[in-house]
Amino acid sequence: MTADHEIHDPDDLIPLQPDRNIALELVRATEAAAIRSVPFIGRGQKELADGAAVDGMRAFLTTVEFDGVVVIGEGEKDNAPMLYNGEHVGTGRGRSYDIAVDPIDGTTLTAEGRNNALSVIAMSDRGTMLDASSVFYMDKIVTGPEGVGVVDIRLPIQENIARLAKALHKPVEELVVSVLNRPRHEQLIADIRETGAGTRLMSDGDVAGGINAARHDARTDLCVGVGGSPEGIVTACAIKALGGHIQGRMWPRDDEERQKGIDAGLAMDEVLEADDMVSGSNTIFVATGVTDGALVAGVKRQGGYLYTESVVLRGHSGTLRRISSDHLESKWL
Repeated sequence: MTADHEIHDPDDLIPLQPDRNIALELVRATEAAAIRSVPFIGRGQKELADGAAVDGMRAFLTTVEFDGVVVIGEGEKDNAPMLYNGEHVGTGRGRSYDIAVDPIDGTTLTAEGRNNALSVIAMSDRGTMLDASSVFYMDKIVTGPEGVGVVDIRLPIQENIARLAKALHKPVEELVVSVLNRPRHEQLIADIRETGAGTRLMSDGDVAGGINAARHDARTDLCVGVGGSPEGIVTACAIKALGGHIQGRMWPRDDEERQKGIDAGLAMDEVLEADDMVSGSNTIFVATGVTDGALVAGVKRQGGYLYTESVVLRGHSGTLRRISSDHLESKWL
């Protein structure tokens, strides 16, 4: 079952018609990764869960009719034999794309049986996706369309909250801000609460946190704080489809990592806008729920079937599709 939001002029889609098919093919890969991780949910074995998800995703990616290069993957080739940075995926035929994969965004969430674990793929035209892997963390701010030209990562959080509340025509006390629950954010969380706004503390999974902040029907209004830099690039692909606002700044942990970023050509002291992270509008973001969350439901097992829920966001058309699928359990587990 699919449902579209904000459908644009169909004539505008004709040149990129093949992208529609690729987007739906990518769903098969995230579904496979999510399903393969099911036996490990709540078992405390995050490495085994991740390994099973990688195997499932890669098996389906090899069948997709495109020439993809993994810009954001499971790591370097020696440490990640499959879906490593720089690996070519797909059949090698058709359009050329950069691809970011996260077979499980939230391996700890999966291992502990907690909410908001996802299987994720993001894609954009070849040469448009920033490789930020040399610096592990990025400071980010994400809002929906109302935050465009209103909030700015360079401003104090108190001012951003006041500006966003005014743009949303709601009291500050009704704003909800998502933040990763980390010691580095203690002061940030205190500053948010001092304004009167509420916080939604995330244990992991800041991709879902950013997307939910940009969705018009979600319960959070803003996502801020330091999370993974690869997750920032992946989130930017989704934000392109949602019409939201994202900014980031690299957040090196020490001088050595800072130098690695400089050597890699990253703008260490500059604010990265959405187009700096992923240029152009031809982006695709696909996610399937591993465990239940605000964005999608997790995998369910019942009566010999596996039920999955996925979302597909296309930047070119500005659409969000929800896909619910029923799978015979005997074919998978």
